[in-house]
Amino acid sequence: MATQRSAEPDFVDELVGQWGRERPDLDLQAMATLGRLARLHAFVLRSVEDVLAGHGLQLGEFDVLATLRRRGAPYTAKPSEIARTLMLSPAGVTSRLDRLEGLGFVRREPDPEDRRSVTVALTDAGHALIDAAITDHVANEARLLAPLSARERATFNDLLRKLLDAFEAEPRG
Repeated sequence: MATQRSAEPDFVDELVGQWGRERPDLDLQAMATLGRLARLHAFVLRSVEDVLAGHGLQLGEFDVLATLRRRGAPYTAKPSEIARTLMLSPAGVTSRLDRLEGLGFVRREPDPEDRRSVTVALTDAGHALIDAAITDHVANEARLLAPLSARERATFNDLLRKLLDAFEAEPRG
């Protein structure tokens, strides 16, 4: 069930109000929106990390396992593909793979198409772990969005997509 806006000012209202007193010449609507988005991100990240910790995973390790799992059988990828998908440096991927391999959740195998390269494969233990973790993760995400109605979630998702599309279309530099 959707909740109505609280009559009490929130933390962001207080900050924006302070700036409004000090700089009444500024339009602070964007500050309020992005301030709430930043605080929401912090709360969501903490909740996601707590769920994953229950499976002995850090967020970065979860991301690697999820990347392999959602590719479908045979659940393999080159380290460079994982890096590109997760927007990481090769060194960042290597450290995650080292830990996951040490735990028995992935294995590195020679690339049959390029002897100089390897592929990363999800092990049976890794497959079981990511399936359990993703089940709890998706339930947690639903819980986090439960204060919004289905229509509000759809609208929120559409607005976020529109904003993200604008950022992704900008040239980098």
